[in-house]
Amino acid sequence: MQYIPNIIFFIVLVAGVGYFTLNVRKLIRNIKLGRKVDASDNVSQRWSNVFRIALGQSKMVVRPIPGLLHIIVYVGFIIINIEMLEIIFDGLFGTHRVLSTILPESLYNFLIGSFEILAFLVLVGVIVFWIRRNIQKVKRFWAREMKGWPKSDGNIILYFEMVLMILFLVMNAADQQLQALGAAHYAEVGAFPISQFIAPIFSGLSEASLVAIERGAWWLHIVGILVFLNYLYFSKHLHIILAFPNVYFGRVEPQGKFKNLDSVTAEVKMMMDPNADPFAAPPEGATEAPSKFGASDVMDLTRTQLLGAYTCTECGRCTSVCPANITGKLLSPRKIMMDTRDRLEEVGKNIDKNGEFQPDGKQLLDNYILREELWACTTCNACVEACPVSIEPMSIIMEMRQYLVMEQSAAPQELNVAMTNIENNSAPWPYNQMDRLNWKDEN
Repeated sequence: MQYIPNIIFFIVLVAGVGYFTLNVRKLIRNIKLGRKVDASDNVSQRWSNVFRIALGQSKMVVRPIPGLLHIIVYVGFIIINIEMLEIIFDGLFGTHRVLSTILPESLYNFLIGSFEILAFLVLVGVIVFWIRRNIQKVKRFWAREMKGWPKSDGNIILYFEMVLMILFLVMNAADQQLQALGAAHYAEVGAFPISQFIAPIFSGLSEASLVAIERGAWWLHIVGILVFLNYLYFSKHLHIILAFPNVYFGRVEPQGKFKNLDSVTAEVKMMMDPNADPFAAPPEGATEAPSKFGASDVMDLTRTQLLGAYTCTECGRCTSVCPANITGKLLSPRKIMMDTRDRLEEVGKNIDKNGEFQPDGKQLLDNYILREELWACTTCNACVEACPVSIEPMSIIMEMRQYLVMEQSAAPQELNVAMTNIENNSAPWPYNQMDRLNWKDEN
């Protein structure tokens, strides 16, 4: 009978970690639906970006108050969960605060005390975030794409973190009271700078009641962590894990540089070569034209772009600096990433059901992202610069535009006129090439 809690704990742990592993495999499969990306270049720069942007959160503190709060919540939550190692060992082997028997007493007391202070700071930070989102109603959290599930998701995460921090402090407070009573298995270890203010609430309770509270908080805390872990897959907070690979595989070239299609570049060079034979077979090793120009669905995008869709934090910093959005246009860079993720999830469920993707009559273009949104983009790169985890909504916009122009000849009339003028006059304006320098005579 004494081993039943350990067996239950083992089953809960395996179920939680197993379901998380299953979802991670599904996540990797979905991302691999995209085109391969060569990230073997600039390795040192990529690692530098990971330490500076993902770990150091250098782009978060551009907005100091939310940036500082985010660092406190993120770092605190991660460090506090180091204690999960002790909880897992205690749960599997029936011990209690096993690290206190391994580490020097002073070090263990320092760790527990630090965890408590961080838990309190995390709790304060999360409450401030909740106030900003629900009472202050910061504009970027209330955009049209933040209705329904995205709005609820943001609050669910905050409630999760509040409850987990409170459970941690309640567990320690009850433990402290049991230590004071000299209860069996509750050795006097640890420092409790925060929970000591909660402990008086439990004064006067019997030892059995205190054990029930301590054990109840302990079980709820570990189960809550496992539920939170598995909730990540369905939440914008997946960026806790994916921010690091997303930054690593992110752009290392200058932000304003557009990538040319090798096949088109080769064609243009051939057209400009007076000695080239247009009917000759392409030389060995020449770049072949892709089967499809641009992107109309998620399978046409790169793996980095799909990774970015899953990494999106829905913070809205990109949309808040987008000049098109600010001036009332339909475009929201955040919505571009959210739509891409939603379509990718739909494709993934299609594969789960059928074993392989079966055409469903839908695509990212038109069914999720409207053409009006794509053509509203000014390609200013403000959204890319603002993103705290190096996501590039503009790259998706440009690939979908490329599809419209090169596959469907569906550019807006104004752009068609400009491109025709460039072809005929070497300038976007409708005048004769002989008149191109007339402007200098006006001065």
